[in-house]
Amino acid sequence: MAAATKAGLKDNPAMSFVMLTDSQVVPSQPINKDFSKPLSKNKSSNTSTRLEPLDSDDPPSMSQQIESSTRIFEILSARSDIDHPICTECTDLLLTSLQSRLSCAQKERDAYITFLKSLNTTSPNPSALQKAQSSLAAARTAEEKAFSTLLSLEKEKADLDAEIAALDAESSALDAEEHAFWRDRNAFALTLSEFQSERDALNAAYEHDARLLERLQRTNVFNDCFCISHDGHFGTINGLRLGRLPPPQNVEWAEINAALGTAALLLATVAERLGCEFRGYRIRPMGSTSSVEKFEAPHSQSSSTSTITPGATTTTTTTAPASSPSHHHHHSPPTTQQNQKTTTLDLFSSGDLPLGANKFLHRRLDAGLAAFLDCIRQLGEFVEHSAAAAAAAASSSTASPASIKGIARLPYEIKKDKIHGVSIRLGAGTDETWTRACKYALTCCKYLLAHASNAGARAGKGAGGAT
Repeated sequence: MAAATKAGLKDNPAMSFVMLTDSQVVPSQPINKDFSKPLSKNKSSNTSTRLEPLDSDDPPSMSQQIESSTRIFEILSARSDIDHPICTECTDLLLTSLQSRLSCAQKERDAYITFLKSLNTTSPNPSALQKAQSSLAAARTAEEKAFSTLLSLEKEKADLDAEIAALDAESSALDAEEHAFWRDRNAFALTLSEFQSERDALNAAYEHDARLLERLQRTNVFNDCFCISHDGHFGTINGLRLGRLPPPQNVEWAEINAALGTAALLLATVAERLGCEFRGYRIRPMGSTSSVEKFEAPHSQSSSTSTITPGATTTTTTTAPASSPSHHHHHSPPTTQQNQKTTTLDLFSSGDLPLGANKFLHRRLDAGLAAFLDCIRQLGEFVEHSAAAAAAAASSSTASPASIKGIARLPYEIKKDKIHGVSIRLGAGTDETWTRACKYALTCCKYLLAHASNAGARAGKGAGGAT
């Protein structure tokens, strides 16, 4: 089998062999002598002496062949990683491995041969060698220049790195400063927003208060408290009719008394507002039982007894009538204490009276109405003189006194107990004339009320300008 394998290896065209001659083969006897030395240690000298030389003409014995094979196997085992002898399968695997290694070695050999041939064919001539040397020198010169350039660039890079580091530090400082700026800016914006909110709140409150003030300035307290109008032939105050007409337009005395009490309160309020004090009268507004107190000096008692109403309450008191606080009132009595007689005149009636007794039993109401009308006249004169003095102070000195005096007058002229030629006394005429006279009196009261409202508005504006 070994012979067949050896024959197959020789016939394989992929294998290359070097054929050796017989003279080049090492004789077997010297080998046996060389390898017989270690064996002689284990064997006796008698065995070695019995070995015959291999070159004898006699064929070797079986033991010699076995011993030679054993020696060969030992040599192979010492020179490789495989212990010999080996089986057929291991031999085939070993041959396959060795063939692959042989193939790689052949390829490497062929590559070396090809490189060697190309090297031999491309060997440079002297001119090419000189050209290559000059190229090498130029390359080295360029390398030196490039190296020097690289050094300068590295130095420049180092400078740039240092500059970048400085710029980074400056950028960090600027970032910190920017953060501080935005923090302060946000705090300022928050404070500004709070101030703006407070300002808007104050502006809103100011606008609200200004509108409220304007509405209050336009508000007329006198008109709200004393609403004077008319209802057909009747003059009304706060919806209360003042006057009497034949049925079915008759008005109850309770409504008439309430209307007279409201008119008395109006006249007393306007006089107090304008600072006017009536001469010889004092109005006592007491609702449906209001009255007018009339003051008379003792020396005029005999001359005035004929005008005192029967049944009127008469008392004698010691009073000191105060002068008007306004210097425009030219009819104020001197401020001296005198014993005065006080007569209370009613501004109400107890109800309907029997037929034919009106002119006698209504004399107390008539006296009160006449005193009430006289108080309206005095307050009208006070307003006229006050308006004339104010106009004279505000106008030029060339203005005529007549034009100044006619500035403010009552809408209806009042003479004694008549207004616009109609008597205010209930017993002096019919119900229609008395109703018309009461309507005229309420119209004059509305004029005085409007004057008091305008005077209050001018005083408020003056006080606001002074502040």
